[in-house]
Amino acid sequence: MSTDLLPKAKALRKQMTDAEHCLWRQLRDRRFCEVKFRRQEPIGPYIVDFVALSEKLVIELDGGQHADEAAIVYDNKRTAYLEAQGYRVLRFWNDDCLVRTAQVLDQIGHALRQW
Repeated sequence: MSTDLLPKAKALRKQMTDAEHCLWRQLRDRRFCEVKFRRQEPIGPYIVDFVALSEKLVIELDGGQHADEAAIVYDNKRTAYLEAQGYRVLRFWNDDCLVRTAQVLDQIGHALRQW
């Protein structure tokens, strides 16, 4: 864990988006598949939205700002770094998390069963 990112990660935990709150309600306290998830967790030079460290699964929730070209390049670089560290990365749009929560959870569950 990168300790220099801890203050920023703690601040992000207090400023979660509606989509992050929605998903966190499902993932916290081992509620989902009895897997321990962490939120706003530093991994290397990045802070990921959610991670199940034991399963090496990262979940990222993306808003509209992730649709522009520069953000796509950055997200691809970030995903490549995480995958090089052995993590699997799932990305969901905020709207999908808010409107189709069950489908998002199904995909997360499927990824956990694949590990």
